[in-house]
Amino acid sequence: MHAWEQIQMTVDYIEDHLSEEIKIDTLSQIASLSHFYYQRLFSRLVKKPVNEYIKLRRLARASEALLDRDRRILDIALDFGFSSHESLTRAFKNAFDITPEEYRANPVRLNNFIKPQLLLNYTLVDVNVPLISDGIVLEITRRSLQAPQYFLGLVTEEPIEEMPGGGGTGVDTLDKVWKDFHSLKPSIQGLKADGDELGVAYPGTREGCYRYFAGAEAVSNEWVNEFAVWELPQGEYIVCTFEAEDFEHLVMDAVYKAHKYIFEMYLPNNGLISKPFAAERYESHEPSTTKMEIWVMLESKP
Repeated sequence: MHAWEQIQMTVDYIEDHLSEEIKIDTLSQIASLSHFYYQRLFSRLVKKPVNEYIKLRRLARASEALLDRDRRILDIALDFGFSSHESLTRAFKNAFDITPEEYRANPVRLNNFIKPQLLLNYTLVDVNVPLISDGIVLEITRRSLQAPQYFLGLVTEEPIEEMPGGGGTGVDTLDKVWKDFHSLKPSIQGLKADGDELGVAYPGTREGCYRYFAGAEAVSNEWVNEFAVWELPQGEYIVCTFEAEDFEHLVMDAVYKAHKYIFEMYLPNNGLISKPFAAERYESHEPSTTKMEIWVMLESKP
């Protein structure tokens, strides 16, 4: 058994026992590793110390449960391993800068720490061969775009550490960009009827920041009022198509894992270099969507 498989066994165990006391001794025994080496290996592969990871996953699951207003916050706290209403409130406030009561009264999308699927760090798939992992179906294809495509939308800039799925916690500000765009979309002239929607992460104008474009396909690159234009250039692309069980998992868990797989596994192991942007392509960035694509443009043909 590979070391990552031993750690994945304990990650799966943690997810199934978040309401219980979880001891590192138990986890190290499951992994068949010493107490000391288990903690070191877990931190290296998961990017968080064990106890911090457990707390963050408890908060993630508690945040989902808080959307059910029929459940008492105290019961949710106890169900996910917190000793009291107060202990959940302190941890929630520290992670997201809002209290459980505030979140329940005005739900926003949160950047939760995602349960890792370490298989994606060590399995290289061939083109057109689907990879199924932890509820995600992922497939890599090569595509050639014969002419540029244009999109109109909004742009925001924020610290890289606040990028959804990147390990930090807080309110997902990209969700607001999409909501703002959808509220304005009916009034935007020059959009294609039934055109795709596109979200693009690319370098920021300030150190330690990135920019994000949220928009929809346009008939031309003509500038319209206050909206930004994004050009998807003509050229060769690696396209990662994937599905998830619902929209929330698609835009949080699945998209982060797909990004990580492309940039940390697929491209380096195939000797490929990409342009400095990643385009997330949807039929629509709406709650009914469960499938999307990530388009990565290659620097040159290998």
